[in-house]
Amino acid sequence: MASLIGTISDHWWVPLLRGIVAVLFGFMALAWPVLTLGVLVLLFGAYALVDGVVAVIGAVRYRDRVERWWLWLITGVLGIVFGVLTFFWPGVTALVLLWFIAGWAILTGISEVLAAVQFRKAIEGEWLLGLAGVLSVLFGVALLVWPGAGLLSLAWLIGAYALVTGVALVVLAFRLRSL
Repeated sequence: MASLIGTISDHWWVPLLRGIVAVLFGFMALAWPVLTLGVLVLLFGAYALVDGVVAVIGAVRYRDRVERWWLWLITGVLGIVFGVLTFFWPGVTALVLLWFIAGWAILTGISEVLAAVQFRKAIEGEWLLGLAGVLSVLFGVALLVWPGAGLLSLAWLIGAYALVTGVALVVLAFRLRSL
């Protein structure tokens, strides 16, 4: 258990970096809500790709010290896959983009909730990772339930989601750092 706590606290920068990227992405989405679909696709693709790469690096680098490192790997691979898909299909319709974002958010959220459950006995503040996961799932479900929302609404929803999730990850990172 002490080894897991040391590993987690030594790598507090992983959720910090993910949180900072999410907050920056959220501010951009809120500042320019009338973005064209192409720009929105590229912003989402860049966010998902960077988030995925950081998660994969963290998973691979510490796979020998974290029991369920593969949860981070799954989260990262999903982010990379969805990020790359958006770059290869820039002319995608708003509805298909919405499905990509919803699927990515739901699967990432499930991975984060599972990771939080694993960490509940090892660290204090694991609920922040669980919160980020639950918010991701709720965000994805909301996109599926209300697909008729316009791009302006989608941009605001994405921005708010990214800001809240990013702040939760940043707070988690500093809690991990203090271990």
